[in-house]
Amino acid sequence: MSIFQEKKVITRMAPSPTGHLHIGTARTAIFNYLFARKHNGTFILRTEDTDKERSKKEFEDEITDGLAWLGIKWDSFYRQSERTLIYTGYLNTTIEKGSAYVSKEESKMRPGEMVEVVRLKNPNKVISFTDEIRGEISFDTTELGDFVIARSITDPLYHFTVVVDDHEMEVTHVIRGEDHISNTPRQILIQEAIGALRPQYAHLPLILAPDRSKLSKRHGAVMLSDYKHQGFIQPALINYLTLLGWNPGTDQEFFTLDELINAFDLSGVQKGGAIFDVEKLKWFNKEHVSGFSDTDYYDYVTKYITPALLALPQFSTDRLLRLLPTIKERTAAGAEITLECEKGEYDFAFQTPKIEPQMVKWKNDASPKVTLQRLQKLAEIISLMDESFSIDEIKNRIWGYATDAGKGEVLWPLRVSLTGKERSPDPFTVIHIIGPSEAYTRIKRACDTILSDSLA
Repeated sequence: MSIFQEKKVITRMAPSPTGHLHIGTARTAIFNYLFARKHNGTFILRTEDTDKERSKKEFEDEITDGLAWLGIKWDSFYRQSERTLIYTGYLNTTIEKGSAYVSKEESKMRPGEMVEVVRLKNPNKVISFTDEIRGEISFDTTELGDFVIARSITDPLYHFTVVVDDHEMEVTHVIRGEDHISNTPRQILIQEAIGALRPQYAHLPLILAPDRSKLSKRHGAVMLSDYKHQGFIQPALINYLTLLGWNPGTDQEFFTLDELINAFDLSGVQKGGAIFDVEKLKWFNKEHVSGFSDTDYYDYVTKYITPALLALPQFSTDRLLRLLPTIKERTAAGAEITLECEKGEYDFAFQTPKIEPQMVKWKNDASPKVTLQRLQKLAEIISLMDESFSIDEIKNRIWGYATDAGKGEVLWPLRVSLTGKERSPDPFTVIHIIGPSEAYTRIKRACDTILSDSLA
């Protein structure tokens, strides 16, 4: 049993600010955060920025901003680049104890030039540790040899700095991706060399693409910021990412952050890789967005509608508000709203459509005159409607006539006259969105178009 089981839980997330915040890194941060909060512990964010050439402030900002947007709040923040003196002290002590030594060697970066590196004196033994997810794991460290832990006394390498930091910060649980399993034997040897306690390890399954390969850019977006910009909302993302590789043991699928904290346990983490399914994420997003109030959904939609839609001649806030249920039904995320706008799917709500006479005619009608008569009857019915009518009230006024004359025969020309499209929301919804007065105007215009075409 680990001595850490008797201490306050402390977890850490230690990303390298050398690239964008990947959803895999975000998922690992979520698991560390949930575990710490579940046990009333501490969550540390620590950037491993000792690679001076590749580490960028903008990447660090993207990491901190992204995690904060997800709702992940850290209790302490550290940068490895600000801790060089601490690492130097541990290196000197380890050398003095005889657990490491300075070796003069030819530089791999600059052939012919001799440099001094620090190597750990490997005791060449079998190391075993218990992983919270994978059980007992053993490594024979002999094949590692005396491995390098620092390029110089003032330039320690990753394995050394991470062990020193975890020791100094009293990290009790190292929860990270399974690709770090191979790093564990080196880090345990360093722990023993500096006199550090061994934390409890838990190696998470990787996030995989649908073809079960490692998720990468060739499969689409992999950065958290991509999904944020596409209109995926924080509750949906944190909900979905937590369920990638973890099962609550119940049928519950939708969680708030507080519910995830209460339910999370490492025993629910699976060993096999977790498949990232963007369609499943869309479903989660759609379900979470469906819980928005009308005001919140309006604010959400207006971020993604295009300037071209706003510029249409009949655009108004009132019509947009009446269009919102249609948008909510048809889209799962903000980027889809933008795409629908660009395709002109919502133009019918804000401009009078161009009517093609042959499109208006129902397939079973013998001549355009029959269609014209039905549209004239519809215009008569709609002229008696009030602007405040609900969709059901509009439908009730039309349905009797449609039932008697034929639903296709009546509703097809009505739909085309109102929208100019073969596919659109049902005509009752369209009339509700644009209002009976505008609907009457469009039907009369369709009638005029049919008359003009028949006389041509």
